[in-house]
Amino acid sequence: MDMLNATQTTQRFGRERNRAEPVEIWRARNFIDEHFEEELSLPRVAKAVSISGNHLSEKFKQVTGVNFVEYIARTRFEKARGLLHDSNLRVSEIAFAVGFQSLSQFNRVFKKISGKSPTEYRAAPAKRRDIDKLFDRSRNRRSNISRKNA
Repeated sequence: MDMLNATQTTQRFGRERNRAEPVEIWRARNFIDEHFEEELSLPRVAKAVSISGNHLSEKFKQVTGVNFVEYIARTRFEKARGLLHDSNLRVSEIAFAVGFQSLSQFNRVFKKISGKSPTEYRAAPAKRRDIDKLFDRSRNRRSNISRKNA
């Protein structure tokens, strides 16, 4: 992850910071972004960035504005959201592909963050596309009628 993405993630998931992000937090977030689809735990990430779990937990919340578990959930949510829009994978396939350990956990987290179930979320853009198609057809009919009457 480059520094721009690190900054965007901090701004998206927590409060914006005016000073540089501590390197251990940047490394932890980078590790999470690279391994989001795997089982992640505080001890595993802390070990990967060579600091204690307690220190990582405290610093992480301080720097990002969200706790460690919430950050992982939101990272996975963002990845899932993209897959819901851009793939024909089943919801269950997406849940496991982005690292959730169960479909019920995925559904619960997704609804908590977005306010919609994954299925509802996926259907929303399709409804907008259908409405747009109807609007386009209606506009084309009016245009054809106008030309005939002219």
